[in-house]
Amino acid sequence: MRTFVSVIAMALLLVPDWAWAQASIPLITTQPTANGGADYSLSLQILLLMSLLTLLPAALITMTSFTRILIVLAILRQALGTTTTPSNQIILGLALFLSLFIMAPVFDVAYNAALMPYMSEQIGFEAALNAAKEPFREFMFAQTRATDLALFSNLGNYGPFVSQEEVPWWCCFRRF
Repeated sequence: MRTFVSVIAMALLLVPDWAWAQASIPLITTQPTANGGADYSLSLQILLLMSLLTLLPAALITMTSFTRILIVLAILRQALGTTTTPSNQIILGLALFLSLFIMAPVFDVAYNAALMPYMSEQIGFEAALNAAKEPFREFMFAQTRATDLALFSNLGNYGPFVSQEEVPWWCCFRRF
């Protein structure tokens, strides 16, 4: 009896090996296009999109007015003497809503100048990326004092910037 149970157990362990399941993950490949570029497979596109979505909170905090609004609302709550009312979730929601309301014109310009022409295949990816970052650069420059930019460029050993065009994208946090 014990041998029979052992044989049945071994047979059940081999059942997954008999299944007609897919053997591996589908290939993530690129196909060349007529103009010399490459189209990425759907799997790779989804992977890239999900990876970029992880950067969304950082972009929200650094490239919008979200942090300023959140600080002002927290100080206002403390000035009113209510340390827990409204709750942090409500303050975060209000800050997010107000940030999106303030950033709507910037998003609209970036959408019309970059995303729409890219989606209709009028411009390439590089041109769309350059067109999309300009409204954000203008917004960030409008929110920064020249003295603050000079301070951070000295701290980062970038040297003084003569014009806004010289400021690299990665240190274009505020106005020159």
